[in-house]
This record gives sequence, C-alpha cells and structure tokens, in this order.
Amino acid sequence: MSRHVTVSAKIPIELKRKIVEFGININQLIRRALEEEVKKREIERLKKMAMEIKKVLEKIPEDELVKIMRETRETK
Repeated sequence: MSRHVTVSAKIPIELKRKIVEFGININQLIRRALEEEVKKREIERLKKMAMEIKKVLEKIPEDELVKIMRETRETK
C-alpha cells in the first residue's frame, strides 16, 4: 500500500501551458522543492536549538564542563 498523499495547487492556465511546453515533470519538481524546503527549515530549527544549548552551556563554568567531559569519557 502506498504511503503517499496528494497535494494540489491552482496555477494560471498560461503557467500550465508552459510546463507542458517545456516537458517539466511537475511531480518530481514539487517533491524536490518540498524536500528542500523541509530540510532548510529542519536546519533552521536545529540552529535555534543549538543557540539555546549554547546559552545554557555558557552559564556553566569551564572547569565544571571539563570535569563532566572527563567523567563521561571514563565511564565509556
């Protein structure tokens, strides 16, 4: 069973005519554009999360971070 959904959009008739004229694969184009947009937004979200983590880590004294890292290495 297919794990896909249909997404539709209304476009001007002239645009549709040009898409056909140029032989553009609409499915492939839309899929790639959506995948790229999702990837871009995931990266933005991860960057924001990293900045929040950085803010928290900046509040912890450096010697405490070094101690925690050493303890973590020793337990592995």
